[in-house]
Formats: sequence, C-alpha cells, structure tokens
Amino acid sequence: MMRATRLVGHRLMSCDTVAIPDPHPGEVLIKVEAAGVCGTDRHLFAGEFPSKPPVTLGHEFSGIVVACGEGVTLPIGTRVTCDPNLWCGTCDQCRRGRVNLCSHNVATGLQRDGGFAEYCAFPAHKAHVLPADLHPHHGAFCDPLACTIHGIDIADLRAGERVMVLGGGVIGMLALQLAVLAGAEVMLVTRQQAKRDLAHSLGAHQTAATEADARAIWPDGADAVIECAGVGDTVEMAPRLTRSGGRVVILGVLPAGQKVSIEPFDLLFREVQFLSSFINPFTQDRAAAMIASGKVKVAPLISRVLTLEQAAEAIANSALPGEIRAIVLPHG
Repeated sequence: MMRATRLVGHRLMSCDTVAIPDPHPGEVLIKVEAAGVCGTDRHLFAGEFPSKPPVTLGHEFSGIVVACGEGVTLPIGTRVTCDPNLWCGTCDQCRRGRVNLCSHNVATGLQRDGGFAEYCAFPAHKAHVLPADLHPHHGAFCDPLACTIHGIDIADLRAGERVMVLGGGVIGMLALQLAVLAGAEVMLVTRQQAKRDLAHSLGAHQTAATEADARAIWPDGADAVIECAGVGDTVEMAPRLTRSGGRVVILGVLPAGQKVSIEPFDLLFREVQFLSSFINPFTQDRAAAMIASGKVKVAPLISRVLTLEQAAEAIANSALPGEIRAIVLPHG
C-alpha cells in the first residue's frame, strides 16, 4: 500500500492509502521523488479546469524507475521526468503534428493518477531520462519548463529584442531565463519586491512593480510581452505594454469561462499579434537537457517542501505570499 493525495470531488481533497499500482505492458513503476504544486492543481480543486475525479493529482513529477511492465527495456534505477500528456497519435490534430491539441489527450494528474503519491505507473515512452546525479528535486521542473519553452518558441524571440515578462511565479521566472538565453533584453513585472530581486539574480535587465513603472522604463513598449501570471488584469495590460508590430503570448492559465477586455481596433491598427501557448509539444527532452546542464536554474525557485498530507492543504488554498513553487516529497 502507499499514500496518495487525491481530488475526490469538487473542492474535496484527501490523503488516502491506496494500492501500489502494477505497471501494465509498456509502463514503468516510478518511485516519485518530487512533484510540483502547480496553479492548475488549484484550478482543478476549484472545478475551473476539466478533470476526472477521483484522481491522484500531480502532473509535474520525477522519480526513479523501480519496476517495468512487459516490453519495457528502461533499466531499473533510472531517474526520469514524466511528460504528463498522452496524445493519441491518430486524430486530425496529431496527424498535423499539433499533438498538444490532441482530441483524445489523457493528462496524467488530471484524467489518470499522477505524481502526488509514493509511486506512479506511467507509460515508459513518456518517461524522459535524467542524469543519475541530478538533484532529486529538480526533475519536477521539467514539465513547467517544457510548457514555457513552447511559449518562447511561439514568441519567436530575436537577439537584441526587448521582452517583458508579466508575473513572478515559476513560469515567469523560467520565461525570463529563456528570454535572456535567447539574447533578449528582459524586464520582469511583478508587484513583489522579493521576486523582483530574484529576477535580477536570474539575469533580468530591468524589473518593474506596475504597468506604469514598466511604461516609464520602456515608453515604446516591448517587442514581445509574455503573460505568465494567469490573471485578467495582466492579460488586459499585455497589449498596452507591447510596441507597435510586436506580439503578446499568453502562457498563464485563467479559470475556464473567465472573460477579459481586449480592444481589437488597437491590435489591428498597431498590428500587435495576440498569441497563446498550450502545454508542451515535443519540448520535454529540451527542458530535461536544460535543467541537467544547469543552463536554467531551478533551485532558487523552490519556496517550500511539503509532505503528501500537507499537499492537500496547499492545493486547497492560495499560494503563500512570495511563493514561487512548492515541491511535494512523497517519501519525506
């Protein structure tokens, strides 16, 4: 038996004792080392994002392979990070290469049991190998980094451009690092001083607390604005902070059904592209390589570590002030 933190219904979380799963053919059994608490987990708890409870949450996780199902050759003891999205490969979107838009995608931690558990059975072909000497907490950042890489790909950043990142959470801190690596001049906008200080340590050239502050620093706006907060106010301000001919990329997740106000006339006459980015098509390996190499720093993004019992309370409540990422350690 094992412990697992599960969404059992609308706004109902529990830490239960359940059977350790047996890996089916093509699957591995992973001893989960670390799993990140994502804003999406809170949306799932609140019923603002589709899921199929009862289900063990946790879609950002990594661990050690301890058993293999039939047909799997991945060695026991391999450290892996888990790409949670299981596309079908046969629908129209998959055949077009748009696998992140798969009509039949099954997301681990949403539609099937995920990583807020001591063990997780997982398709071997979606388990990406990590170095044996990587810090065990760091593999849990591969999924959010993979999603951020996709957004930065869509932004199509060019060296020397000005890039403004809205939001100082984990996605914002990852986006700013990727933009710096792309050769951009980067500003991070967040109200919290501690996060602005961290942004400077991660390579940000400028920081600002408010829209007015950002506009005072870059009066003409940014070539690309990356919205990472998932808040209506920042989505609405993003075009206003974009220079004519620039682009906006929405990476933050707002609750399903939430509306924002956008002025199409302004987008049209300034030819501002308004783009969006969803999950991680073919970017998990790139994320794993960047974390393994240290090119993207994730250790400073860990705000606190939690037990499985504490995870339920953390998901049921807002993130703590100044928190970037809480990490769940199923085995303590």
